[in-house]
Amino acid sequence: MSQSNVAQAQNLEEAFDAFNRMSVQLESSYRDLEDQVTELNKELAAARSGRLQQLCEKERLADQLGQLLALLPGAVLVLNGEGHITQSNPMAEQLLGDNIQGRTWSEISRLNFDQAGSDAGDVRLKSGRHVTISRRTLDREPGQVVLIMDISDQHNLKEMLDRQDRLATMGEMVARLAHQIRTPLATALLYTSSLQEQKLNADIVNKMSSKIRSRLEYLEQMVNDMLHYTRGGEALVSELINPGSLIDEFSQIIEPQLKRIDGELKITLLSQVPDFHGDSCALLGALLNLASNAIQSVESNIAIHITIRHTCNHLFITFSDNGPGIAKENIEKIFSPFFTSRADGTGLGLAVVQATIHAHQGDISLISKSGHGASFEIKLPLVNPDTMMASGLSNSIKKELETTGKLNCLEEG
Repeated sequence: MSQSNVAQAQNLEEAFDAFNRMSVQLESSYRDLEDQVTELNKELAAARSGRLQQLCEKERLADQLGQLLALLPGAVLVLNGEGHITQSNPMAEQLLGDNIQGRTWSEISRLNFDQAGSDAGDVRLKSGRHVTISRRTLDREPGQVVLIMDISDQHNLKEMLDRQDRLATMGEMVARLAHQIRTPLATALLYTSSLQEQKLNADIVNKMSSKIRSRLEYLEQMVNDMLHYTRGGEALVSELINPGSLIDEFSQIIEPQLKRIDGELKITLLSQVPDFHGDSCALLGALLNLASNAIQSVESNIAIHITIRHTCNHLFITFSDNGPGIAKENIEKIFSPFFTSRADGTGLGLAVVQATIHAHQGDISLISKSGHGASFEIKLPLVNPDTMMASGLSNSIKKELETTGKLNCLEEG
């Protein structure tokens, strides 16, 4: 065999050896690839199984949440960014009426709330029930969740407890009250017996009759104050009150009394105050009680100054006089039942005023110093329908409020 043929045979043998080695490598790589595909299929099957388990768990949780919302003793509403109700539970429809989904929260509140504009805290429904409202902004999308809980039973229980406290206080002070009643009663009986004497001229009879009348009027005032304090706010009537009309009625009653003692009444209305809900007779009585205290504290030249202002949510009535003021040691006691610094006082006037203001969900406080006259500030809630969606509002609603200038008012209030 020639040398060239030997070289060709050797090259072919080397080529076959390389091919065999390559085949072995390809076979090994193919087996590795098959193993990887098998492992990936297992992982994919496991992931698919886990995903299915997650979906089943989410469906189970959604079902449990639905049952929980259906059984929850509170109304749950979900509002979108525009303030429309997108979801609600059966309790919401029971409290607020059917077909509430798709309607706006402001519309539902206007139809159901006794004081439109109350979007948080304790609210009275037009049906007479009391509820508490809490709100929370959604984390991942525009909108809010509103929770409304019926607290009518707790509210009624609180009123009963408050009344029991007042009755207990009156029971503790019954001995002192009996003494206060006995003294004017004995005086009236004394003058009555004197009238039976003969040969009394007309002037003496008139003086004695006047004394008897004044003592009986004192007893009547004491009994009325007792009844008002005991009753508290349970007999309040909810009506729309115009502050200007209320002050006008007060002025017509009190000005004749002030003229007899050279007194003066000044009214300052700092802005156009909107109407609010309350019992006009009860509030008029509270103002007259404050005026009576002021008149009795000053013998003559009494000056009473009433200032009225408001914020977005509250009405403020400041009642001031030029009397001696409240002694420092009496400041903490002035609203306590039966506390009085006057020998002929019943000690119930300011207690009745405070009970009346509290019954209107308001507050009264002393803001003056001793020796500078007495000055009381009454704070009452106002009707304000624009506060319904002030928190978490959509941009379109915020823009409308900014245009009308009400958004700044809401933030300030």
